[in-house]
Order: sequence, then C-alpha cells, then structure tokens
Amino acid sequence: MKNNHTLIIGGGIVGATLALKLAQAEMPVTIIDARPQRDESDWRQVLGKRDARVYALSLASINLLKDVGAWQKIAASERKADYSQMQVWQLNGRGELLFGDSDDANNSNDSSNSNQNSETKMLGSMVEPAVIEYALWQRLSASDVSQYLTVIDGQKVVDMDWLGSAQGYRVTLDNDTVIDARLLVGADGRGSFVRKQAAIELDVLDYNQTAICCAIQTDKPHRATARQAMLPTGTLALLPLADITDEDKANPQHWQSIVWTLPRNQALALLEESPRYIADKLAAASNYELGAIREIESIASFPLAAQQAKSYVADNLVLIGDAAHGVHPLAGQGLNLGMLDVKALSEQLIHDYARSGNKLWGTNQTLRSYERLRRPHNSLMMHSFSALNWLFAGSLAQMRPIQQLRNEGMYRVSKIKPLMRLFAKQASGV
Repeated sequence: MKNNHTLIIGGGIVGATLALKLAQAEMPVTIIDARPQRDESDWRQVLGKRDARVYALSLASINLLKDVGAWQKIAASERKADYSQMQVWQLNGRGELLFGDSDDANNSNDSSNSNQNSETKMLGSMVEPAVIEYALWQRLSASDVSQYLTVIDGQKVVDMDWLGSAQGYRVTLDNDTVIDARLLVGADGRGSFVRKQAAIELDVLDYNQTAICCAIQTDKPHRATARQAMLPTGTLALLPLADITDEDKANPQHWQSIVWTLPRNQALALLEESPRYIADKLAAASNYELGAIREIESIASFPLAAQQAKSYVADNLVLIGDAAHGVHPLAGQGLNLGMLDVKALSEQLIHDYARSGNKLWGTNQTLRSYERLRRPHNSLMMHSFSALNWLFAGSLAQMRPIQQLRNEGMYRVSKIKPLMRLFAKQASGV
C-alpha cells in the first residue's frame, strides 16, 4: 500500500474532500495545509461571526459532502440556508427566469427551516466557507479514516522534485521534512505552487471587473430564493444566509449574502464611500427587490478573472479545483466544479487501481482519463459564463440589437418549461 501513497497539497474544501474520499477507500493519503492548525476554541471564534461569503452548493456537491460524512455535521449546525427557487431577471428588459417550486418558496416565510422539510424540492444550499471547513476538519480527525490519512498543518511546500514515473515526487517542506509520493495532487488554489512548479501554463481572461461582497439585512424576507439581477454594470446576486442569532431566528430569512459585480474603477470608487451609502446604492441597484437595506456588514472586494490550466495533468501529478480552473462568479459554480473534479478523480483512481489488480496507482492513463472527463466540461462552463457576462454587461451589451436579442431570448426561454427544468437540473449537478 505504501507504493500507492497520494500527497495532496492544499487543505481547503476541495483538497480535504478528496483526502476523505481516498481514505474511505483505504487508500493511504497525506494532505498538507499551509494554514496553522485551529483548535476548537479557534473554530468557535471563527464561527461566532457571520461571514458575508457563501458557497452555493449544488445537490451534487451536497451528495459528495454526505459521502464523506461532512454534510451531516453541517446540517446539524443549522448554519445553512437551503433554497428551493432561483430567480434571474434583468432591469429595463423583458423576461424573467424562475427555477424551482414557486409555491414552496412563497410559503417559506413561516420558519427559517420551512424549506428544509422537503429536500426533494431543494435546489441547493448556501453555506459559509468556515462552516464547511469545520465539518471537514472534524471528519479528517475521525477514527474511521485515521489509519489511512495523515494531516500536516502549518507547513508550506518549498520544493518539488520528480523522481521518475515509478517513484513519483519528492516534496520538501519549509521545516525540511521530506515526503515521497507516487501521486501529487495540486489543490492549492488559483495561485497554485504545484501548477507553477510543474510548468503548466494558464489561459487567463481578465474581466476588468471587481466584485463587492457583503452581508445585508433587508426589509423583505428572501423566501428561500436565490436571486440574480443582470445589470448593465454586471451581475448582482442576492443569496440567502443562515440565521445565526436568536434575534435573526425570531424574524427569519432577512439576511442575504451579496456579490455585486461592477467595472473595476466604479467598484473601487464605491468602496471609498460609507457603508450606509453603499447600502443605499445597492438597494437602488436591485430595484428594491427586497425593500430597503436595514444593516450592512463585512464589506470586501476581489478582482474578477477567468483562468484555466492548459493541462490538468503531468507525470505523477494532477490539478483539481481552483488550481486547474477559475470561473466568473455570476452562476456561483466555482466550488461546485471543483467538487465534480473530486468525484471524477477519486472514482477514476479507485476504478483503475482495482482493474490493475491493485497494482497501478495514478498512472498517466488514469490521469488523462480524468482530464478528458473534466477539462472540456470546465472549459464549456468558463466560456459560457464569460459569454453571459458579455451579453449583459459592458458597452456592446447596451447596443439596441443586443438588447433586443437578449430580451426576446429570456422571454422565450422563460415560456419553455422543459427547458427551464433542464437548466435547473444542470445547475444542481446531478
């Protein structure tokens, strides 16, 4: 079994989920996370605050988290906001796309958990990053996987040497620890050290946009609905947040996570203003879809760019998640694509290992099969999101022929129920 050792660089959600999948299959795996280890008191401090950021987990991602035993802990924490409806609309235009069960969403104001009573109608769930990470951290130390799983926290990889296909990689950490691994997995994010050391190039598309994110409390409840307005300046997403205080739970479903995409210069200028000014501008931009904004907190921003590695694999090396690809956040699919990478890679590794009579682990053939499964799909998603962004935002998008095409397209699509169901199914990932 030592010859089947896998080393995962990056202990985020994607890397940790893959580590658990392999350990559950009794495949020895080591995961290295550069972040310092947190104890229970550290986690309580982190989770004691509302995070403005959320991941829009698809049903496929939720099922994967169930498989590794993390979703059960997330559900028990009540730090999730399931949604049963998605609403997409454009201001000053015709057509609205409404996915899901509108009756379920419209009747969900009675309780913050009302939409959770019928999981078959759930389209997905909004969960804060730290909530997912904490659940995975608990699972990484569980007795059912400890025999096959080693976790190294607070250490950075400073060197990687390829020793040949029979041996794989020798990795050196910043404390001079040396680890040999047959298969090296890069799960270390957009600026991936693994990808750079492997000399894998990137295709990059800079949108010249910046996303402002924050948490807001609105006059009207979100009614278990994820909303996205397609504006001339970029997309504005209003995503349900879990109610975490007793006051929130007494008057539920009024907190939202915001991702507001703007031209870079416009966003940077707005960030110089007061929180109240930003809140008022945000409410106006949404056309007061949920009324006025009572509170705003945790205002932050990040530049937007899409990127894709020109190859996901090399000898004894494979990239997953943001190390392999990054997409525009307008559809909230970044993490979901990474989780689909985990599912495809783990299944391919385990299948090919069994087919070889438990001899061959992480061969080039196996890794290339994973790349053929995932790279075309991720590329299609990246370019589709870029096309949608181009179709709604920017000067060309405001030309009358483009507006007419966009308006008519949204109107026609909204009337075709089988197509709407197909879109909802694609968004769920299952």
